[in-house]
Amino acid sequence: GWYTAYTPYQAEIAQGRLEALLNFQTIVSDLTGMELANASLLDESTAAAEAMTMLFDVRSREQKKSAVVKFFVSEEILPQTLSLLKTRSIPLGIELVIGKHDEFDFSSDFYGALLQYPGKYGQVYDYSSFVSKAKENDIKVAVAADIMSLVLLTPPGEFGVDVVVGTTQRFGIPLGYGGPHAAFFATKEEFKRNIPGRIIGVTKDTDGKPALRMALQTREQHIKRDKATSNICTAQVLLAVMAGMYGVYHGPKGLRYIASKIHATAVTLTDALENLGLYQVNTAYFDTITVKADSQKVRPIAEANEVNFYYVDNDTISIAVNEATSLKDLNQIISIFAEAVGKKSSEITELLSSTSIPENIERSSSFMENKVFNSYHSETELMRYIKKLERKDLALNHSMISLGSCTMKLNAASEMLPLSSSNWGNIHPFVPVDQAEGYQTILRELAKDLSTITGFADTSLQPNSGAQGEYAGLMVIRAYHESRGEAERNICLIPSSAHGTNPASAVMAGMKVIVTKTDEKGNIDVADLEEKAKLHSDKLAALMVTYPSTHGVFESSIKQITKIIHDHGGQVYMDGANMNAQVGLTNPATIGADVCHLNLHKTFAIPHGGGGPGVGPICVAPQLVPFLPSNPVIETGGKDAITAISAAPWGSSLVCLISYGYIKMLGEQGLTQSTKIAILNANYIKHKLEGKFDVLYTGEKGRAAHEMILDCRPFKKNGIEVTDIAKRLMDYGFHAPTVSFPVAGTVMIEPTESENLAELDRFCDAMASIRAEIDESSADEPNNVLKNAPHTLEMTTTDEWNFPYSRQKASFPLPYVAENKFWPSVRRVDDAYGDRNLICTCAPIEAYMETE
Repeated sequence: GWYTAYTPYQAEIAQGRLEALLNFQTIVSDLTGMELANASLLDESTAAAEAMTMLFDVRSREQKKSAVVKFFVSEEILPQTLSLLKTRSIPLGIELVIGKHDEFDFSSDFYGALLQYPGKYGQVYDYSSFVSKAKENDIKVAVAADIMSLVLLTPPGEFGVDVVVGTTQRFGIPLGYGGPHAAFFATKEEFKRNIPGRIIGVTKDTDGKPALRMALQTREQHIKRDKATSNICTAQVLLAVMAGMYGVYHGPKGLRYIASKIHATAVTLTDALENLGLYQVNTAYFDTITVKADSQKVRPIAEANEVNFYYVDNDTISIAVNEATSLKDLNQIISIFAEAVGKKSSEITELLSSTSIPENIERSSSFMENKVFNSYHSETELMRYIKKLERKDLALNHSMISLGSCTMKLNAASEMLPLSSSNWGNIHPFVPVDQAEGYQTILRELAKDLSTITGFADTSLQPNSGAQGEYAGLMVIRAYHESRGEAERNICLIPSSAHGTNPASAVMAGMKVIVTKTDEKGNIDVADLEEKAKLHSDKLAALMVTYPSTHGVFESSIKQITKIIHDHGGQVYMDGANMNAQVGLTNPATIGADVCHLNLHKTFAIPHGGGGPGVGPICVAPQLVPFLPSNPVIETGGKDAITAISAAPWGSSLVCLISYGYIKMLGEQGLTQSTKIAILNANYIKHKLEGKFDVLYTGEKGRAAHEMILDCRPFKKNGIEVTDIAKRLMDYGFHAPTVSFPVAGTVMIEPTESENLAELDRFCDAMASIRAEIDESSADEPNNVLKNAPHTLEMTTTDEWNFPYSRQKASFPLPYVAENKFWPSVRRVDDAYGDRNLICTCAPIEAYMETE
């Protein structure tokens, strides 16, 4: 259930993971000392880039008027983060200034600054005076922090910073050769309408009882479109749930024990190395030390012992330890250095109890005092808590989730097996490439297969979400135009039906969005597109197009459309959201695209995880291959590569194993057959619901592609909104299809090839039954089975029943429901109340004291 759930848009059947995400947000808020945290971002580097752009967006009126665009970046920042900041800053006109934080002049030319805590080689600085001076000069400060270190170090929120970002990989998440891991983003409440990503908030349901849901969605790209400052859509929900459960299990005492052991290990290592006559540079540190030693002598000895250090330069070596570093490991490290300096080492038998953290930066505040973090400290208790939450969520392990544009297929268990293996999980993304030959073979093969499937020349696996793939594709197009001396090409044409990430990504890539019309059949209005392509011919950069269209139709004019763009000097970016209708039957290169992104979490079977992980690789035509993204630590990308899109060289490598398995096990024939079944299933539903629901758009032969839009707007005369249908489907045991996208007042259905005939029939029976309920409804009488949906176990079994229909009709409307009943855990949630009264952390311990 945790693996196969969707993003919790339907809150009533997602209370379990919403609670798990609220736990995650609370941990982050408490450890960082900030007021507000989101429910995860993609990785630390993209989170830092989001901080830079958010602070740019919230500049004072005076700063905007004076065109203040400089952003200070401490040279202590991680190299992968710096690379990503460069990628994001250039299109937006942000000027990065890199330097020593203790030499920064706090001039009025700067709107923000980014610090690393601890620094990239482990030194812990006291940033309090820096932050005070910045505040005096109206410069906002973001800090990239190690979340485990914040157990022992003063939280950045306590010295007044505006944003804290980082990764929670240390909270029980496998390294996985780069990911996926859940990043975090914490800020002040004053920026609640600017924070990127999802936020989980507390609200109430119809009965006034506490409930959770995604808060303040008007911030997000699917609402704000080209006015959005972030294109974040899919994040890392599954990983955030895992990190949150790590915090629930260990609690504040357990985290203090772990952090203290890590620090004691680093202190003990320092002492032993100094006894060998080596100099350790850091005056204050948490888990990472920097030693002056001859790298060329140490490295061959270390690698012969299968130990990796970070070699800063010829005479500087950085060593990081963690809670898994044993006394045996420490003695091995000491013996390596002893051999390098020609001395005999003494065996370490216990950890020292001294500290290297000065009092002025030592944490004194408490954290995670909520009941949930002080209750489940055995495996049995934690397992039951996890199961209790899982039972509240409707996922693919219960029934079909026919979300249009989301491709909720049920992945095979065999594809998931490698994820549990430490051989795949414990590899660092920056190990020498020759130490990761297995990963390298699979990633090369996967990239090659994806290039073949799309008809393109090469693929980058680096983007770790669909939205990042969009952005990467547009940045590659931007670099291509610049290489031809046509940097002025900045117009991006986007059809009005496009997903909200499209215009948001285009704006982030420094492009100006021009929206093109769709005709009454849901197709791109070719005449309007051609007129706008001619009008902007000298500045046309790209067209962003989804195929089949977001309306669920194979547009016969697609080749004509791509030719128009090419004739006017533009490149065609194809959104791969609907690739599940193309694989084996056609491909992006055939229709004339130059670049596409793929959603491996849609078409290629990575489970959605309740809202991530996702992987959004880009596949490109020959002319764009030189510009594929690079990484500053491990060489990758094209010969004229753009800077990084994600922190890790190959993005979320661990879950790429799923797509590799999916493609290899199905093969060419199986992949093509899957596409055919996906299209067949959609058209079966279309046929079965004819006469009950009108399909808004069809192709020239009266068929749908792999999805279709049902028009629910006529039911307003009965007082029924599309939301009522979505909530009523829960009573029938189904998650609603996509609601009001791309057309308001509609549902978009995509069954995928995963579903058999019996499940399709159950869904169609449910929809037909709901249609009959609509016909029985009246706008004059809102007390009906649709308006009151969903119906919970509590309301159905209470002694009082004040509804004009039976309990059976409410909760068991068709015979099949009783065989496998799913109960929503809350009644319909009140979104507006939650947004007006924003609470995004768990209740404090005092709240429990009052009720006991």
